[in-house]
Amino acid sequence: MPVIHNPILRGFNPDPSILRVGDDYYIATSTFEFHPAVRLHHSRDLVHWTTIGHPLDDGFDLRGIPDSGGVWAPSLSYADGRFWLAYSIVRTMDGDDKDIDNYLVTAPSIDGPWSAPVHLGSRGFDFSFFHDPDGTHWIVGVQWDQRPEHPSFSGLVLEQYLPDERRTSGDAVRIYREEGLVEGPNLYRIGDWYHLLIAAGGTGWNHGITVARSRSLLGPYERDAREAVLTTRDAPGHPLQKAGHGELVQTPDDKWWLVHLASRPTLHLGERYSTLGRETCLQRVVFDDDGWLRLADGGHHASVDVPLGDEDEGEDAAPGPRGWTDDFAAGALDGRRWSTLRAALPPGVADLDARPGWLRLRGGHSAASVFDQSMILTRVEEHRASFETALDADPRSPRESAGPIAWYDRSGWIQLQVTYDDENGRHLRVVRRDGGVTTRSEPIPAPGGALRLRMALDGPDLRFAWAAAASEEWMPVPGVHPAWTLSDDHGPRLRFTGLFFGVRADDLDGRGWTADVGSVTVRFDPERFDLERTG
Repeated sequence: MPVIHNPILRGFNPDPSILRVGDDYYIATSTFEFHPAVRLHHSRDLVHWTTIGHPLDDGFDLRGIPDSGGVWAPSLSYADGRFWLAYSIVRTMDGDDKDIDNYLVTAPSIDGPWSAPVHLGSRGFDFSFFHDPDGTHWIVGVQWDQRPEHPSFSGLVLEQYLPDERRTSGDAVRIYREEGLVEGPNLYRIGDWYHLLIAAGGTGWNHGITVARSRSLLGPYERDAREAVLTTRDAPGHPLQKAGHGELVQTPDDKWWLVHLASRPTLHLGERYSTLGRETCLQRVVFDDDGWLRLADGGHHASVDVPLGDEDEGEDAAPGPRGWTDDFAAGALDGRRWSTLRAALPPGVADLDARPGWLRLRGGHSAASVFDQSMILTRVEEHRASFETALDADPRSPRESAGPIAWYDRSGWIQLQVTYDDENGRHLRVVRRDGGVTTRSEPIPAPGGALRLRMALDGPDLRFAWAAAASEEWMPVPGVHPAWTLSDDHGPRLRFTGLFFGVRADDLDGRGWTADVGSVTVRFDPERFDLERTG
């Protein structure tokens, strides 16, 4: 029997928005400050998913955006023969103040071309479209209140969109409000009811999904008496934590499914840390005798393994050990695999032609910059993972460095650097940023020529190793480094992304120094972690 194994989109893939057009299913996920923006995924059976592209790519520039800002909660829908994608750009996150712009782009095909963006206003975030069967189009979203004496989450508002005029009506109506955090709204007309799907509790350990309904689009909406349709807030040992922020999709045979985010935490000293970020999961749902949405198993906990149906045919595609290699033989970096920070790297910064089989990175700003860092990144999909590459770099200054990096954001990263200073010459060292503190390990003398460099994740721990290019003997770099700090849950600030592996080059003098990156191999091992043991 075919089985859905959650997460269906592993690693940092939050805020899923699902859509079916004919026999094709599509999911859009948030990308925050990473480029290209908004990931699109495709399936024909709900079990096997592939990343197919990004609607916000060429020319899309988020330089200056803060960590965990950028593109939030895309909403994918289909109406009038076109795909619709709404998204928020969070430009400022400073206490009670948020500067947010919301946009709509449309396309005749999921592959584009996508239209120029229409500005939908700045009152809040998590905007989604409801296309009423009567032919009207509506936006439902979170209204944000910046006044410190008022609740920031001031309710869910509804406003009509006028596609012929490419604008909103300007008459927003608050249709729902309750104490606490309510966000991620989506509206559905099912039978005689309008169902309002809501993310509640904040996108952390208390996250969940609830429902309200009304016979009128404008309300009033009656909240489900059950606290949550979906949550694991009452099950801290459950493998899928933070379950919430969902959307519904109906199959051709009239079955309903709920897509949602969740995190698979690892443990350090008994505390949970979501290093992989928030991932995408899928649950079977039904409507009970009173017309309320329920998980098909009758409970409220997310399931790791969900049977697709009652049929005996079909393969059980449980995720196993897997990996990939990029030998940089293509003419461009594959955006389905690689991400950059805030904007694309120009060809002169990421050069695939200068040395065949190598990526030449021209050094950029420091890891503290919100502008021009020179770094390529790929999502870490499992708690056991490795990243291996070759590096040919000849730094002549401590302001020149390159090497593999485990990256969360500007305040959380761990890198094995190849660098230089007059005292030690060319050498290796581990540099770690944790909040406002940077630490550096003792230098390791590095021989001339290309080096092979490797990092390996094992739950909460990260280790590095190196070898000369012609050697088969790996030399461990002393130290076990705290990968658990590279997580949503470490530090005082709100953090919403996930762990990446990658490689970067820094040239703090801006003189055009370059480093050559050889073939990259990434491996993942999906062995399930036991949250009852202490890491």
